[in-house]
Amino acid sequence: MEKPLALKLAPKKLDEVIGQSHLVGKDKILTNLVKSKKLFSMILYGNPGIGKTSIANAIVNELNLRYRFLNATINTKKDLDIVIEEAKMYDGIILIMDEIHRLNKDKQDILLPQLESGLITLIGMTTSNPYHSINPAIRSRCQLFELKPLEEKDIIKGIKKAIKTPYLENIDIDDKSIKQIAKLSGNDLRYAYNLLEVAYYANNKKITEETIKKINSKPVFFSDKNGDGHYDVLSGLQKSIRGSDVDASLHYAARLVIEGDLDSLFRRLSVIAYEDIGLANPNIYPRLEAAINAAERVGLPEARIPIGTIVTEMALSPKSNTAHIAFDEALKDIEEGNVGKIPNHIKTDSKDYKYPHNYKGAYVVQQYLPDKLKNKKYYQPKDIGYEKSIKEIYERLEQIKRNSN
Repeated sequence: MEKPLALKLAPKKLDEVIGQSHLVGKDKILTNLVKSKKLFSMILYGNPGIGKTSIANAIVNELNLRYRFLNATINTKKDLDIVIEEAKMYDGIILIMDEIHRLNKDKQDILLPQLESGLITLIGMTTSNPYHSINPAIRSRCQLFELKPLEEKDIIKGIKKAIKTPYLENIDIDDKSIKQIAKLSGNDLRYAYNLLEVAYYANNKKITEETIKKINSKPVFFSDKNGDGHYDVLSGLQKSIRGSDVDASLHYAARLVIEGDLDSLFRRLSVIAYEDIGLANPNIYPRLEAAINAAERVGLPEARIPIGTIVTEMALSPKSNTAHIAFDEALKDIEEGNVGKIPNHIKTDSKDYKYPHNYKGAYVVQQYLPDKLKNKKYYQPKDIGYEKSIKEIYERLEQIKRNSN
């Protein structure tokens, strides 16, 4: 079976790599390592399709080193044992390992001593953040190199390079179609090559915007439901709503809608309603619930209407985090053992308890916190939205307490 175009175009040398100019090029670290014919264990991390495998293959190819390629998810302990035996036979080997963050404990225990001794030099690759997802023992034995997302100009450069190769003989494509492929690729060069190749064979080597649209009209973007990309989108959504940037809020919500991940969107909006909007606009809670119910009832594509409405309202709503900050402070006291005994007069069946409803305004001054914490103030109100009226009540009650002492 013929190799896909993306594999045929894989760089043989570092200077053929598209993008990653902070690592590859004149006086850049990876290029200098290859020139010095010196290699250390490393982990390359970043989004899919931006050159991790290309760089790893180019390094071993240029240095003419013996290497083996494993995938931490697919390959077994036995496969790793075979690589180690081969390394012993040849006094060392390069192990290129994809999905390095999936390496389980059994395989780690086998690999670690070989990294320590230098028998194996590891080039690991992952789309996850290695500071969070990779075993510290493995991580400490490797240099970490982050690959930056490719830009549209990098994808266009790669496409123009591809159409000059014999693999796409007599191709007929204009600049508009090249740009369209680049836009749809979501800055994933491998995806761009795949789309280019399908379009080439789908319409007798003539590629038009209409051809591309028939194959795929939806842009690709890195989210990775089980990895950092997914949580970065959710983080972008929350920080945008918190920052009252309605356009950015709609953008990140739209990403989740396009991905079809409404569950994550609704869960995060529920958190935002209480964490970031809070007492400044308590009406947002039932309004959000109503929007979620409506979206679930009608389904996509109509669900976008209540979603867009509630996201806009949340972004432009007044914000306050005082309630959850106050509760976090209370939790912290409990966790640190700063508790104290419950006052006798509010214990079960106490005869000394003053029942507030029996007093004017349904309020009476009495101590509720333990003696150890009786002057503790967790809640610090703000003059924002609805909370402004809560603050007035709070300050009036505080004044009554002070006057009673």
